[in-house]
Amino acid sequence: MEEPKKYLFLVDFLTFYSKYRFIYYLYNTGVMDQNKLKMRAALLSLIIGFVLFAAKIVAFLITDSSAVFSDAAESVVHILATTVVVYSIFLSNKPADETHFYGHGNIEYFSAGFEGLLVIIAAIIIIYTAIQDIVSGATPKNLDTGSLIIAGAGIVNIFVGLYLVKQGKRTNSVALIADGKHVLTDSFTSIGVIFGLILILVTGITLIDPIVAIIVALNIVYTGYKLIRNSFGDLMNETDPDLLKLLHEKLLEIKRMHWIDLHQLRFWKSADKVFIDFHLTLPYYFTIKQSHLEEEYICGNLNKILSGCEVRIHIDYCDDTLCKYCNFDTCEVRTEVKSEEIEWTVEKMIGEPINAKSHIS
Repeated sequence: MEEPKKYLFLVDFLTFYSKYRFIYYLYNTGVMDQNKLKMRAALLSLIIGFVLFAAKIVAFLITDSSAVFSDAAESVVHILATTVVVYSIFLSNKPADETHFYGHGNIEYFSAGFEGLLVIIAAIIIIYTAIQDIVSGATPKNLDTGSLIIAGAGIVNIFVGLYLVKQGKRTNSVALIADGKHVLTDSFTSIGVIFGLILILVTGITLIDPIVAIIVALNIVYTGYKLIRNSFGDLMNETDPDLLKLLHEKLLEIKRMHWIDLHQLRFWKSADKVFIDFHLTLPYYFTIKQSHLEEEYICGNLNKILSGCEVRIHIDYCDDTLCKYCNFDTCEVRTEVKSEEIEWTVEKMIGEPINAKSHIS
């Protein structure tokens, strides 16, 4: 009978390895540090989520409170959503391949939207339960002990939520930022629950309990809506005004005198990757090598502010109509002196070329 036990041990080992091989992959292979940071933050959120959920279940069993139930219900959603976040981060870290030329980063946007949907479902369940308690007249109990447990959970969630948002911004992870905002919402929920429980202790009016639960649920619905709205915006490549401002300022900073015009600036994001393209007008006599060196100069500078970004520049050549706007004083083929100044505003960079009528793309 000893022999089969050895094989059972082997089966258990292989099962364990298979289940957690994605964690092994992230921690023991040459994955970028940024990706490791994302996964560590997500796993931390998941582990703490399980611990706090257990604490809130204890608080609910002790108090039989609708408000406490609403807090525990949101923790269930947090665990489910964070599990999806962990998987989406694992998938988004995979390099581009022949079936996904731009990588797998967009999965994080689906993750954020899915989390928003789960949040709204949790809110509906909370409202339904609270209405039932209003009708049946449920009476909460042991509110002092329950309040302490929920208060502790809320404090932990504040720190975890702020940490997740910080790491999400640091790694450009939409899924991590969404998870962080969800955790912060969970902490605000806990604060609302504590406030309601204290009111019941002071006034003795038990009807406050389900009312607080409904108020908390409505706040959760709003958070879920924002998560879904932002997810849709990212999937549709909605323009990020902060990133546009950053690109505009950097291009102005590195601008050279022989750059005659820059137009049709575009960009889009896929998780932590940013893809940028625009048209740059140079003197028509510049060689291919000179134009290529300009592109390398721009790419190098943009990567200083957006690590790993991909830049594609369409080089246009000038004509006589641009001489009056050109700052290139040493140009030997100029047909007229500079007489007009064009300010390189954001609107100018994202707009059409100066010589739109004669321009050939």
